[in-house]
Amino acid sequence: MIFRKLINFFSSITLRKKIIFFSTFFMLILILIVNTAIYFLFYQSASEGELDQLTTHTDTLVEKIGENSSVSLEEMKDLLTAYLPTNGMIRVIDANENKLIDQKKPEYTEVPIEYTTTERREVISSDQADVAMVSKPIIWQNGEIVTIQVSDHLIHMSETMQILRYVLFFSSAIILIPTIIASILLSRFLLNPIQKLKETMQTNISKRDWKKIDIENRSKDELYEMEVTFNEMIDSLKENYEKQEIFVSNASHELKTPIQIIKSYAQLLSRRGEGNPELLQESTEAIDSEADRMQNLVEQMLALAKNQQEQVVETVDMKELLQQVADTFQKAYAPREIILFTDEKTKYMWQGNPDQIKQVIYILLTNALKYSEKEVNIRLQQKSDEMIVSVQDFGEGLAEQDQQHIFERFYRVDRARNRETGGTGLGLAIAKVIVETYQGEITVQSKLGEGSIFHIHLPNMDQ
Repeated sequence: MIFRKLINFFSSITLRKKIIFFSTFFMLILILIVNTAIYFLFYQSASEGELDQLTTHTDTLVEKIGENSSVSLEEMKDLLTAYLPTNGMIRVIDANENKLIDQKKPEYTEVPIEYTTTERREVISSDQADVAMVSKPIIWQNGEIVTIQVSDHLIHMSETMQILRYVLFFSSAIILIPTIIASILLSRFLLNPIQKLKETMQTNISKRDWKKIDIENRSKDELYEMEVTFNEMIDSLKENYEKQEIFVSNASHELKTPIQIIKSYAQLLSRRGEGNPELLQESTEAIDSEADRMQNLVEQMLALAKNQQEQVVETVDMKELLQQVADTFQKAYAPREIILFTDEKTKYMWQGNPDQIKQVIYILLTNALKYSEKEVNIRLQQKSDEMIVSVQDFGEGLAEQDQQHIFERFYRVDRARNRETGGTGLGLAIAKVIVETYQGEITVQSKLGEGSIFHIHLPNMDQ
């Protein structure tokens, strides 16, 4: 339950607060671990040092006891008092754990009585200060083995450890405060570009603007790359949106004209068509023609959208495919000649979608037959890295300024001429989209009065 509440809490706070909290929290954990290690290592080292000093003191005392083994008990007590640690105790214990001698300071904390026949050293925890104690077996005056306990309150070490705690606490605060400040600055550094990005996106949504982020005088880091990518995305969206507006505007305009013609003839028929065969025939032919043009326009727009999707790829015999297309058009447009030029010895195999390539050739042949009166030549060439299909007509040709725009949607070289032939201005745009699907290119060579040659460059795909 507590864990779930913590998750909900962290989910509700801002990213800036999360950065500050987590950086501060992990720094605090790191400081606690380091300070704890420092404290206990220092305590261990200081304790060992105190025990070493007390052991040396005990060894000296044992030597003096051995040198004065014949003295009386009272004299022995006086001797032990002379060697009594400043804040300590000297105790002699027999095998029954009776105290033979117990010399200590009045304020000394009592430690457990324990008889031992082996030398021992330890630090005992106490309410006042820790006590260092050394226990050592010795031979007493009567030849009995007794234990001498020498201990000392580690008052100076306790004071030193207290000072160390203060030092570690204040040093932690000194480290933690800059960490908090640094995390605040870091969060601002990281989140300001994101905040600008958010504000820019909100502006673009609310005001339908194409605002971009200012990236002048910015360091070339990942945030800079994010901003550059965002600006590129805005440029792409703007371009696509403008193209969409133009496409919709042109499409609505192109559809508006035949609809208006159909409506006008329908109204004319309703007023004067009865008993007027000539007007009836003229109106029905015009309505049928405009309906065909509308159908052609809609189909081409659908084809343009469809060909932007991924298509099935298979091995295509380009020579056979082009011959089939040429034969089909030859029968439909007889006696016009459509001639295919190929090398009989070359195998023209290519990886792609045959229906799409047929559609491109249909578009080029339809244009060539519409705008020229002579034969149309198709030439197929196989190169090491690409296959080239060329469609040549000997019609009026294209001006240089028109050649730069003929692959754009709804562009027409001569609107009057295209209206007579039923053109929509979408055919070459569709061909361009299909060819570019295969990372290919379609180009045109043309001179006024001499005709045009369209070249389709299709890179050889892996087989």
